[in-house]
Parts: sequence; C-alpha cells; structure tokens
Amino acid sequence: MNAKIKIVDDFLPKENFKLLQDTILGTTFQWYYNPTIDSLDDKDKFQFTHIFYKDNKILSNLYNTWYEVIFGPIIGHGVLDRIKANLLTKTPEIVENIFHTDIASETKLLTTSIFYVNTNNGYTKFEDGTIVESVENRLVSFPVNMKHTGTTCTDEKIRVVINLVYMTYES
Repeated sequence: MNAKIKIVDDFLPKENFKLLQDTILGTTFQWYYNPTIDSLDDKDKFQFTHIFYKDNKILSNLYNTWYEVIFGPIIGHGVLDRIKANLLTKTPEIVENIFHTDIASETKLLTTSIFYVNTNNGYTKFEDGTIVESVENRLVSFPVNMKHTGTTCTDEKIRVVINLVYMTYES
C-alpha cells in the first residue's frame, strides 16, 4: 500500500452513514445524466452525478443538512473545493476508466477523498497498482495529484461514491 493513501473504514457513525446511504440510494435523490466519463469520443461510457458544492457555490439543498455530520468530518479544518457524488451502473464485466486527477494542481496542500456509499466489487485503482475496494462507509484520502481511476461493478445494480477535493494544512 502506498504510504500517501490513507484508508479509514467505518468512517462515519452508523446513524450518520445510514442517513446518507438511505438518502443517496433512495428513490427521491436527484441524479443527473453525464454522457461522458473519460472523453467525448467514448460512446459507451456514462455516469450519473450529483454536485453538492463547486466553485464556491452550494449546488445541492442537502449540502447544509449534511455538512456538519458528514462533509465536515471528512475535510476537517480544510477549505472545500468540490463535492460530487458519482453513480455508475452495473456492467457485465468490470470496466476501468482512464487514470486521472480530479483537478489540475501541483500543490501538496490539496487532498482528494473518496467516500464509498455502497459495497460492491468495483474499486479505485492508482497508477502504482494499489487497489482500494468499494466497501460502504470507507474513506480513502490521497494527494490530489495522484492519478487514479474508478470502475463499474458486476455484483450490484450500482456503484456509488462521493468525491471530495479540499485544501488541507498538513504537508
């Protein structure tokens, strides 16, 4: 395991996690179709997203409700850049997407965290070969400039993660 990658299982208290999971996986949560994942040329890949916060703007009515009990504990005393949920649908075989960084930045103060909403056989993979399995209520954090990729899953209808990018004060 790469020392720059930090994994915390059972990150949120059970009652907070259950609230988040029931809401995001529920029938009234708003998902938005995104016709691309890797590039505009890729006709067969798509995902659904929900942006909570971006460009210093709150874009979801759930942001304020969840900040103190869910988002705040993840970013600590950091400064938020973006929070986005991603939903990928089941595929016959696991499909890995292209390695990427969530934003273009060389600063060592930016962190990416991925919070896993449901357990499935999908995963996050890093360029060095490290694989982090999708386990509900798991948080993985790493420097924003580490290339990584997500996958689909084959054993559940959907794979859902929340992606956070934020400024930290640790070097």
